[in-house]
This record gives sequence, C-alpha cells and structure tokens, in this order.
Amino acid sequence: MHTPTKTELRQKILTLLRKQKEEERLAKSLVILNKLLKRPEFQKALTVLFYAAFDGEVDTFEMMQRAQQLGKKIGLPYIVRKEKRMIPTVVESIEEDLAIGPYGVKQPREISRKKTLSTDELDLVIVPGVAFDRHNHRLGRGQGYYDRFLKGLSARTPTIGLAFDFQIVDRFPPKEEHDVPVSCVLVS
Repeated sequence: MHTPTKTELRQKILTLLRKQKEEERLAKSLVILNKLLKRPEFQKALTVLFYAAFDGEVDTFEMMQRAQQLGKKIGLPYIVRKEKRMIPTVVESIEEDLAIGPYGVKQPREISRKKTLSTDELDLVIVPGVAFDRHNHRLGRGQGYYDRFLKGLSARTPTIGLAFDFQIVDRFPPKEEHDVPVSCVLVS
C-alpha cells in the first residue's frame, strides 16, 4: 500500500479545504469554537496567540472576538519572512489592526516593542495545521514557521490544533525531528 508523501498529503487536504462550502466551514468552525470555550486551558488563559485563518482553514476570527469579549488579550503572529520566523504581537482591534502579510495571511499591521509578546506571556497557543495525526503531530504548509516557534515555547504552554474531520489522518510519513506535536486537537 502506498503511503502518501507529506507533499501529496498536503496537496490532497489543501484541495479539500478549498472545496468545502463556506457555510459548512463556518458551521463546523462554530462547533470547534464551542469546544475551545469549554477547555480549561482556554478558560484559564489570559493571553492567547491565535492564527488568522485563510484558505479554507477553521475560522479563528469569531474565536478571537469571543476571547476579547471574555477579557483575554489576543495576539497573532507577525511574519518576518527574511528570517523565517514569527513574532507574537498583540491585536486590539481585529477590524483595524490587521493587514495582508506574506503568503496572503492577515497579520498585525505593524510591530512595535510595546505590542510584541514574549513566549513567556503566552498562556495558550492556537495552532493551524494542514493535517494532524492521531498522536497530535501536525503537518503544516511546509515553511517551518510553527515548528520553529513551537520549539521555543515552554513545555508548560498548552498548544491546541484546530481541524475539520478530514484533516485527521492515522499517521504521517516518517516524522522529522523538528516536528513538534500539539497538546491536543479540537475537531469537527
């Protein structure tokens, strides 16, 4: 039996994400949002780093609004493409503080020292993935931003992946040593 390569698996699932109807994506995202709201890691967190959903991913914009309504500080990654790294940055207004960044993903419009979050300040990190396996390993988009970022997080900082049911696979092709699993994955 042919085990798909990471590239084949990534292409297959990205196609499924893009083909999903928008109303279905939003309905399933709402199910995941409700699961997130019940998680003790989320309830306890004062500062949460989200990702800006794009390209058919689980919607995070409603999650960010709910987190803010609950009095939590939210952040999004600011991508520094030349250095292939992301900097967690506070977002006060989802409507006004975001601009399209590298790769077509929304990110904080600007970065300043007072808006930058250290990894120690993060109580929870919400992690995107093209796919996740049953052991919470993730397959990203292949650039390695999140793998590098997650490696630098304290082991005490919970990380939660978000996925639709078709993004869960039994296992990936052999994992690489830089792959970092998430604490858990919320699925709809």
